Amino acid sequence: MHKLDSINDYSHHFATINGIRMHYLSAGKIDAEVIVLLAGFPQSSYAWRKVIPLLSENYRVIAADLPGQGDSDYPIDGYDTDTVAARINALLEHLNIHKIHLVGHDIGAWVAFSFANCFPDVVKTVSLLDAGIPGVTLADSLPVTLDKAYKTWHFAFHMVQDLPESLIAGREAVYLDWFLKKKAANPFIFEDKDMQEYLRILSKPGSLRAGMAFYRSVAESAAQNKKNQNDLLRVPLLAVSADQGSIPDMATPLRKFVQNVIGVTIGNCGHFIPEEQPELLVQHMLNFIGAYRFGLEN
Repeated sequence: MHKLDSINDYSHHFATINGIRMHYLSAGKIDAEVIVLLAGFPQSSYAWRKVIPLLSENYRVIAADLPGQGDSDYPIDGYDTDTVAARINALLEHLNIHKIHLVGHDIGAWVAFSFANCFPDVVKTVSLLDAGIPGVTLADSLPVTLDKAYKTWHFAFHMVQDLPESLIAGREAVYLDWFLKKKAANPFIFEDKDMQEYLRILSKPGSLRAGMAFYRSVAESAAQNKKNQNDLLRVPLLAVSADQGSIPDMATPLRKFVQNVIGVTIGNCGHFIPEEQPELLVQHMLNFIGAYRFGLEN
């Protein structure tokens, strides 16, 4: 097995597309099939550091910071998922990439779902990881029992105008420590260097505003997703749940929107699947991608 988490396994790049500077990590062979990785809140492309070395042995890997995330710019508007998906597609066009296997976690899965609907000819397969996708896997009403509320309470909080920024600013480390470690099956999966990197990006000017903007656009994103309900997505989809994650069953609600859904659940894992169980995740992804590469279903 390839050594995990080596800084030599990927390189940093920037590209300015339509006035927005975007940051992405790149690894693998330039002429190989492309896997695009999209991370969630409050993270960045750094969340894929353990996955990239495993995928780049046989694929070209692009892990992009969404506009409004990580070391990409934080635009004032355009945080509905169709707009974000269009911006990611513009980055891929800039890189002369026209066919991809798309993988998204958390908010990255929101964008990946919209991308597959907006640009189905670009996507060979899509994999969605433990995400309450607006209008799809996100319930219309959030749970109120204490044992479940801690996984989804932040949706409503982040939607409130200005208040989250006021309460979190200056206390980003406290917020991240709770948010990341409480949602992981094993909180020690996040080492000090990881917490420092996530603190760095969340503390950047505009980062909190941008992070909240994804949630404040949930209603618009949900409406965009629901409009596609009667026209099933034909791109093969892998729905990845975790036994201690936020969405116990990713696959079932997605079947109302997608023609072909394969569901898997990863054990001994919380919300942050790429960091908690990278090897198991990659195994499921490669099995899925490999099956559809040869036109097979399993």
